[in-house]
Formats: sequence, structure tokens, C-alpha cells
Amino acid sequence: MSGARRVVVTGLGCVSSIGTGVEAFTAGIKAGRSGVSEIRSFDSGDFPAHLAGEVTDFDPASLVRVIDVDSWGRTAHFAAAAARLAVEDSGIEFTEATRATTGAIIGTTNGEAPSVDALTRQWLDGGPSTLSADNVRKIPAGNIAAAVSVELDLHGETVVIPTACSAANYAIGSAADKIIAGESEVMLAGGADSVNRFTHAGFLSLGAVADGVPRPFDRDRTGIVTAEGGAVLLLEELGHALRRGAHIHAELLGYGLSCDAHHIVHPDAESIAECIRRAHANSGIEAGDVDYVCAHGTGTPTNDITEITATRLVFGDDHPPISSIKSMLGHTMGAASGFGAIACCKAIEDSFLPPTSNLSTVDPAFGDGIDVVGSGARPADVRVAQNHGFAFGGNNAITIFGAYRDREPVGGGGERR
Repeated sequence: MSGARRVVVTGLGCVSSIGTGVEAFTAGIKAGRSGVSEIRSFDSGDFPAHLAGEVTDFDPASLVRVIDVDSWGRTAHFAAAAARLAVEDSGIEFTEATRATTGAIIGTTNGEAPSVDALTRQWLDGGPSTLSADNVRKIPAGNIAAAVSVELDLHGETVVIPTACSAANYAIGSAADKIIAGESEVMLAGGADSVNRFTHAGFLSLGAVADGVPRPFDRDRTGIVTAEGGAVLLLEELGHALRRGAHIHAELLGYGLSCDAHHIVHPDAESIAECIRRAHANSGIEAGDVDYVCAHGTGTPTNDITEITATRLVFGDDHPPISSIKSMLGHTMGAASGFGAIACCKAIEDSFLPPTSNLSTVDPAFGDGIDVVGSGARPADVRVAQNHGFAFGGNNAITIFGAYRDREPVGGGGERR
């Protein structure tokens, strides 16, 4: 982003299986805590896999202040709660003028699939006359972002971006563009999704669900574990943040997008590499400036080798550490790169590398020189962090975050620091 208006991250909000609120979430990441457990939200007895990354202690009424939780679906609850936490973390007090242009852009994969599951069950059990009107009203995916704007009394652009597992990064980039263009001073952006029977069955039918816990980058990895949560960032124009004395977690340096449509489910290494290069160019950095990569890292045999092939095309032998927080959270679908963005901001702010958990043997197919941070979180000077989000159909989105203190200049060194 080379324009005069710069975008910083001043609020982080999350509801996850390893902790609610940015401090609890970060503590969980540093500890390598697992949020994966036996599925409780639906009967998985007729499936061969029974694990998910559910937020088992989630009480939306304890986090939101405005919305009537009975009128919104579970995914909207995650989004509104995470956004409320991001606003509280930021310390911002909205003026009438700021509310008029502040909006919410939220990514998702499955929208309010739990409500669809409930309606399907009602139809099967009793026919169309038994369908609940309340569940029908919860289904529109636009409700997910609308819940954020209603909760926070925002009147700017309110949009849901359904680009599946890269959706939160798409949302973050889109929200940043609003600020860069001078249309907003503040935006909320991130992603939300819920564990549900439909998604679990769909990934099982693809043969993509793990036979146990998720094991990204491991030689014996077998797939994903479906998961849920909400991850929202409060993005703010730098001058606006400085004038109110905001704490700046990190700066959003830029992003890159690609949609190659190469294959409906198989990722393409060349396209991902090009997306990384676009993100670097948009951020004004070189490959050698990146200190950490928060991988898409799903733990499927195909994704992980494709992702490492792509990063090697860009970084060559000077490959930065790369890790997957999905090893702890499971795959949170549309929220995944939102959680990755938060992990990147905290890695920069707290000077550490998030770990890849559940790792036994790094896949030798990756070749030498790949550090997947498999022995636990460790201290590191992270000044530039790269956050990956890939989705079916070749929808790739990558965001780049930098330490605010390094912004003059961030890039141009060409060597890992």
C-alpha cells in the first residue's frame, strides 16, 4: 500500500476454542493449547470422525450488549462478540461522524449453516409445515456482518464476503481499501463460522478430514478438523489512531489476491506464489523482509506440500519460519485467516513465533531448510509477518503485517533480519 493513508491495527477481538479475547487466545497459542475435542453440537455417531474445534464455553449474551441473541444465528453471535471485543481492546469511542462511515466486512465459508441443519432436521422429521420461521430468518449470510453493525451501531459499508477459507483475508484487504481511499477512518474486518453437520459431512465426503487431531506439516498428516469461532480486527487510519492516542498492535502493510480457478479443490503452487509476490509488491517489501509466515496449513496431504512448494518458489533457500495455528484451533473456515491475522499481530508485538503442534516427523518431501516451529513457541524478532488464506476454486488471499516502529522503511533490505 503505497498511498499516503496508512492502516494500522488498533483492536483485536476473538472467540476461539483455545480462548476468548486476545490475551487468552495469545496465551493459548504460546502454550500450544489444543481446542480440539469430541463434537457436542450435533450427533456425529454415524460419521467415522468425531472431533472438532468447538467453542464449548461460548455464551454470546455475556459478550454482546445490544443484539438480541435469540434473533441471530451462532455465526452472527461469533462475529458480533469478536467485534465487540476488538472495539474494547482498541479503546475507541465512536463519534456520530465516525459511526457514519465505519462499517463491518466479515468473511465466511458456510454462513449460518447450523440454522440450515436445524431446518433440514425439522423437514425430515415433520415435513415443511414444521419449519421454524425463526430459523428461516437467521439463515441469510448477510446477517453475519449485519450483527456486527447492529451491535456497534455502525452505519458504514456492511458486507459479507463468502470466499470460503480465505474470506477473512479478503475482508481485511477490502476494509483497508476503504480506509486508504478516504471513505472511512475506521473499519471492522475478519471472519466467522460455526461447526455444523453439513460442513463436517462435506469434508468427510472429500476424504479431507483427519483420522485424529490435525497434524499440519507432519509426514503422517491425514486432513483437517472442522472448527469454529470469530476473529475481528479493528483497522484504523494511522493519523486517526495517533490523534486519539491508540495502542497500535501492528500495521497492515498490504495484501495480495488471486483467483486462478485451476481446480475446484486442488490448490496451485504457481498461483499461490504469484499471490505472495503481489502481496509483497503491494506492501512495499521484498521476500527477504518476511520474518514469519502464518501458513494456511490445513494438514491435508495436498495442501501442505503445495503451500511449501509455493513459498519455496518465492523465498528459495532463505525460507522464513512457517507454522500452522490450525494445529491447535482446527480449521475455522472463513475465520481462519482472521485468526491468522491476529496471531501475526501478536507475534510482531510480543516477539515470538507461534508453534505447529502435534508434530512428530516433518514431511521429508518438503526438503531441507524448512522451519515449521514444531518444538513449541519460541522468542523471535518478528518485524514482518505474512498471513495465508487459500480456498477452493483457487481463491487465494495473503495479508502482510509489520511492526509499526519499522515502517520508515519496512522493506528493501532483501535479507532476513
